[in-house]
Amino acid sequence: MFADIVNYIVETIGSLGYIGIFVLMFLESTVFPIPSEVVIIPAGYLASKGEMNIYIVILLGVLGSLGGALFNYYFALKFGRTFLLKYGKYFLVSEKTILKTELFFKEHGHISTFSGRLIPGLRHYISLPAGLAQMNISVFCIYTILGATVWVVILALLGYFLGGNEALIKEYLRYLIVGLLLFLAVFGFIYYKRVKKKGN
Repeated sequence: MFADIVNYIVETIGSLGYIGIFVLMFLESTVFPIPSEVVIIPAGYLASKGEMNIYIVILLGVLGSLGGALFNYYFALKFGRTFLLKYGKYFLVSEKTILKTELFFKEHGHISTFSGRLIPGLRHYISLPAGLAQMNISVFCIYTILGATVWVVILALLGYFLGGNEALIKEYLRYLIVGLLLFLAVFGFIYYKRVKKKGN
């Protein structure tokens, strides 16, 4: 099943070219269920065969991620608060929760945005609370780019060096995700201690 999906994505990227990477990564950063792994890894593999340029793959992967994140950001900025205040109670989201989210992102939005881009299952949605909290757009873009770059580079290099070995890709990807989560846990703890110390 996975091999079929990868083959399909390889064919899609091969036919659409670089624009296919941008469009698919844009969609991946909104709410469409397109895992970035099946976009960037095959593109990295094509780069290893000389059919694409690895630097352009990474650049368009990051720009696509930023574009999708900005779409979510402005969607939440425009409609999020009104929608949640009106219908949030049906999703167990109170006005108090909304205010807490806004306050949290105003104070810690940069770290949350960067970290969120590296967490599977969360990277698609981290832009929504940022938009809801009206996070500074320049800060949002900088930390989205930083987080997206780390993730896209990891996937592109996996595809470049291991693109022909599905089993190794799965194994290394699992280790890398665990490593990233451990790094973020330690990083988050240090950040929390620094913020707490500054508050005292």
